Amino acid sequence: MVSGTIVGEFSSAVSVDRLWKAAFCDGHNLMPKILPVIISSIDILEGDGAGVCTVKKFNFTDAVKDCSYVKDRVEVMDHEKHTVKYSILEGGALGVKVKSYGVEVCLASTSEGGSLAKMKIEYESMGESLLSEEDATELQQGIFAMVKAVDAHLVENPTAYA
Repeated sequence: MVSGTIVGEFSSAVSVDRLWKAAFCDGHNLMPKILPVIISSIDILEGDGAGVCTVKKFNFTDAVKDCSYVKDRVEVMDHEKHTVKYSILEGGALGVKVKSYGVEVCLASTSEGGSLAKMKIEYESMGESLLSEEDATELQQGIFAMVKAVDAHLVENPTAYA
């Protein structure tokens, strides 16, 4: 088993406050509406949906070939610093490509009034080598796809989450 880190960034024209509210505070309600081809529902199993110790189950449609769900738990939810950290409890790449993994996303304001999302995924591999470039990219893109969909929705709906 080997520990690895995947990092990435995503720029948005949407303000930090709007993106934070939509993606991380109300994402369990919004994402199934804007991504119905991928997410059939998001169930809140524990907590309030936007706080520490919240456990969510993302139920995927048949369009997602590799897994049917992912269950995660919020470890850190800092509304002032716009930082969320969660660990994956079940599903997804867990037990298939990695032994464990957690995700941290931080939003920061840009000088243009938009936001920059920085993501860090920390994982323990199943074997004695790091994830392949392809597997690491796939894991990262799966998470960013949801944030990018929320971003696109907010651009199209400038009064939403204002």
